[in-house]
Amino acid sequence: MPAMKERTSRSRATPRPFVLWREVLTAYAAPALMAGAAGVLTGQRDLAVAACTSIAGTSAVVAFLVGAWLRHGGRPRRWTLAIPSPALTLVLVITATGAAALPGWCAVQWLPAHTLDPAPTWIERLRIDLPVSAALATTIVTLRWRSTTARQPTRKEDTR
Repeated sequence: MPAMKERTSRSRATPRPFVLWREVLTAYAAPALMAGAAGVLTGQRDLAVAACTSIAGTSAVVAFLVGAWLRHGGRPRRWTLAIPSPALTLVLVITATGAAALPGWCAVQWLPAHTLDPAPTWIERLRIDLPVSAALATTIVTLRWRSTTARQPTRKEDTR
């Protein structure tokens, strides 16, 4: 019987450290692969193209912006550690989704008059692609970041 190799890796209880470039790369690759595969399998060429452009691009940009804001130069803001993780996630998701929906809406209104194609179908996708990608990327990055930070005691806990 072969000898079993002893596990020397970290346990699941200690998450990998939050590294911004890794989070951005994952935020681009995951939706690009999933939406791209769905587009290819269902024969939706516009979905396959959008997977690598508006969907994955938005996810990567939002992951970078939210991750950089959360890290705050390596020292997180006190309130981001004090409030419950679901509340922090909800606040950031609403903010990022609204911020991504506005350019999507503006692009749908402005771009058709300024493109050579009179009725481009990809422009209509922006209304949905941008806010959905922003919401998913924000949720994942926020929860990943929060799982790597040690919970800071609140003022009530300090006085005990």
